[in-house]
Amino acid sequence: MAQHQSKPIMSLKGVSKIYQMGEEKVYALRGIDLDIHRGDFASVLGPSGSGKSTLLNMLGLLDNPSEGSIWLDGLQTNRLTEKELASVRGRKIGFIFQMFNLIPSLNVLQNVMMPAIIYEADPKKTQAKAEVVLGRIGMGGRLLHFPNQLSGGQRQRVAIARSLINDPEIILADEPTGNLDSKTGEEVLRMFHMLHEQGKTIIIVTHDPHVAKVTHRTIRVVDGKLAKE
Repeated sequence: MAQHQSKPIMSLKGVSKIYQMGEEKVYALRGIDLDIHRGDFASVLGPSGSGKSTLLNMLGLLDNPSEGSIWLDGLQTNRLTEKELASVRGRKIGFIFQMFNLIPSLNVLQNVMMPAIIYEADPKKTQAKAEVVLGRIGMGGRLLHFPNQLSGGQRQRVAIARSLINDPEIILADEPTGNLDSKTGEEVLRMFHMLHEQGKTIIIVTHDPHVAKVTHRTIRVVDGKLAKE
């Protein structure tokens, strides 16, 4: 892998996550040092129970570390208030989940618009942007469909469009092909390649070595620690 000269967009420094189980301390993560650079196309690979889900929560600013610090664009995020953290997360990171996490009562267009509306974006501009994004990923003809009227692959496309609506720098995908057949999974991975070519920093959390092979960097998690890349 080529050596990065630029400053990392995100850094984890000495990050541990500790859960208290009675009198025993259980380490989900142990002293993680990790730099993510702009333009990285990386996978976080590890078996169930390895700590990769906890690492996902750290990378997504969904949880604070028990020890260590997390930096995003030079900002130490674990010193922010919940409101400040939510604002940074909403602007900087787009999330894609294995179970899609679409709102059943909202149609495709409304689901994609939701993250921008939460941050009080202009509804008309947001709708126009959502229509453009959905058109680019082949969902322009299904704007008024509801999630239960879509296939798994179509739902994941909507989830990808939703992750892009606030134009985040980082896309964080949690097992994005886990509920898809192999052909549809390949289509979704091709979409990630396209987004990476457009300049997005992409991190895919997976247990599947095949998914990891298509990324340019593999971050392996074993027993809460990082294995050598």
